[in-house]
Amino acid sequence: MSAGPRPPRPGEELDAARLGAWLDGVLGGHAPLEILQYPGGHSNLTYQLRRGDARYVLRRPPFGSKVKSAHDMGREHTVLSALAPVYAKAPRPLALCTDEAVLGCTFYVMEEREGVILRKDVPRDLTLDAATNRRLCELLIDALAELHAVDFAAAGLGTLGKPVGYVRRQVEGWTERYHGSRTDELPVVLEVAAWLAAHQPADGAPALIHNDWKFDNVIFDRDLTHVVGVLDWEMATVGDPLMDLGTSLGYWVEASDAQPMHMLRFGLTHLPGMMTRAEVLARYVAAAGRPVDDAVFYYAYGLFKTAVVAQQIYYRFAKGLTTDPRFAIFIHGVKALAEQAARAIAAGRL
Repeated sequence: MSAGPRPPRPGEELDAARLGAWLDGVLGGHAPLEILQYPGGHSNLTYQLRRGDARYVLRRPPFGSKVKSAHDMGREHTVLSALAPVYAKAPRPLALCTDEAVLGCTFYVMEEREGVILRKDVPRDLTLDAATNRRLCELLIDALAELHAVDFAAAGLGTLGKPVGYVRRQVEGWTERYHGSRTDELPVVLEVAAWLAAHQPADGAPALIHNDWKFDNVIFDRDLTHVVGVLDWEMATVGDPLMDLGTSLGYWVEASDAQPMHMLRFGLTHLPGMMTRAEVLARYVAAAGRPVDDAVFYYAYGLFKTAVVAQQIYYRFAKGLTTDPRFAIFIHGVKALAEQAARAIAAGRL
């Protein structure tokens, strides 16, 4: 797996003795426990647990976070428990711990999926040509369409969300979150929020949505021919799948985009052979069989939502709730994302 696990960051270590004892009780065995941390991700924290030959993945909320609804490990565990049997790309959860005496929070442990995660830079051991890049885009978008086709009610997830009024609640909710974590005067963010509020399309037919669909949340097999896992289900819900698509488009940086957007890349979408946002849209429409009549709205929403997430993370850094140095420049990302949304709105295209 690219960007493999390493020793936990200072301040994000786990109590190995207490965790090991809990694992012994729920999974059996008494092998020594080694704890490593995956370096990616900016919200919930992900660790690799090694016990003898066994490998597991642990998910827990970030240290210092006060927004419990955004880091509900019990909910994430529930989603995966219902989804894994009907969507093979979802990892199988193994155990949930609600006893905060163990790690000071609720957390869960799931199976580990081996493969390749494509992050901001090409892994040293991979060569990506244009044809491979095109195939990776197709696999990524087709897997999203496959998720949206899951019968969520039959899977027992019919009460997971409230699809009626979903678009409105998302626009209002992310706007409120921005105000609640605001640190700097950035008029462009408020301008985009106002435009979204005034141009909301009607809710589409509901689906199970991931809400953070991008390359670094997907695991490919070693040959880069199949998606073998999808990660980070913390924001999954039932709602308008086109809002899910919009979030993914918001992560999609093209080679011709403004330089600040390249500083914010989550993946390799700028490389030769990678689809443009317009091609991603066309692929999704073909794979999902869903028309998209308001593409600019969904794209602008995706950018705005990501800008607010960056603002929330920067707020935690600015207030001293985290010392992770990666977060110091996030305020510049907030501005760049909002400006990209404003450009798309003005141009009327992705």
